[in-house]
Amino acid sequence: METNLFLTQSPNLEIYQTSDLRKWIGIYLHACRSRNLAGGTIEFYSKKLGAFSKFCLEHNAADIHHMSADLIRQFLIALNESGHRPAGVHCYYRSIKTFLKWYERETEPEGWRNPINKVAAPHVPLEPLDPVRIETIKAMLETCKRGKLSDARDKASLLVLLDTGMRLAEFLSLNMEDVDPITGMILIRSGKGRKPRNVYLGDKSRQVLRRYVKERKDYNPALWVSKSGERLTETGLRMMLRRRAAQAGVPVPSPHDFRRAFAIERWRAGVDILTLSKLMGHTSLQVLNRYLKQIGEDLERAAKQSSPVDRNF
Repeated sequence: METNLFLTQSPNLEIYQTSDLRKWIGIYLHACRSRNLAGGTIEFYSKKLGAFSKFCLEHNAADIHHMSADLIRQFLIALNESGHRPAGVHCYYRSIKTFLKWYERETEPEGWRNPINKVAAPHVPLEPLDPVRIETIKAMLETCKRGKLSDARDKASLLVLLDTGMRLAEFLSLNMEDVDPITGMILIRSGKGRKPRNVYLGDKSRQVLRRYVKERKDYNPALWVSKSGERLTETGLRMMLRRRAAQAGVPVPSPHDFRRAFAIERWRAGVDILTLSKLMGHTSLQVLNRYLKQIGEDLERAAKQSSPVDRNF
């Protein structure tokens, strides 16, 4: 349902005389570039708005001023019925809302009322998010013992993903110079919202990573490289996870599953939720709460063990 029609378009001054939805999405994406938003963010908006534009065109509403609140609701319903998860539907809603609010500020159209103001945000239930199991990671690590460079890289990748909880894009963008091999500190230069932060490796992960780097014979500044010596891509990382999982006979984890496991394991180890939020680069505790919701039994046990009444009376 998603399309990406707008990333190569250039704005034209004549467009400002129209209210054509597709053309204004193009202008909006150029405005996003001028704000120096991350490429992934711009592509995210392009795909979501591209799908919405196609839906509007199919329903004879290619003009922004002909768009109604009910049309937006129909689009969200169609997403639900096509199998999109509630969180995914909310991403579409957020993209449409951000775009239409920007259009309203940009053009100040006389007599036009923004239809998004009448559309309530889709409800997203606070469902637990499943992490990768520690037993799964251990089984995958057992397949990395052939002594090849790919084994050293894959073993280091699995441990660094679990030990830092970094996002996929953050992981793939790392360079050699971002890692302090002595302290195990890793500088994430462009986290979400282009905000840098530090994450930290434990001793075992640091040692495994040092061995991988020491075995490298290329001059690529990228920390993670493919067999051909090029920077590792998302496709390459996902293929590695599928291959190692198949060899180990375990379910295939996604890169983000490691991030969820990081949150749960750190919390269980006693890291407070505010510190954990900073380590993960969250600006809100809402997502982190989703990661931790599934360990309600841990919360119950901790509450009972720390009861001030039971301990003092």
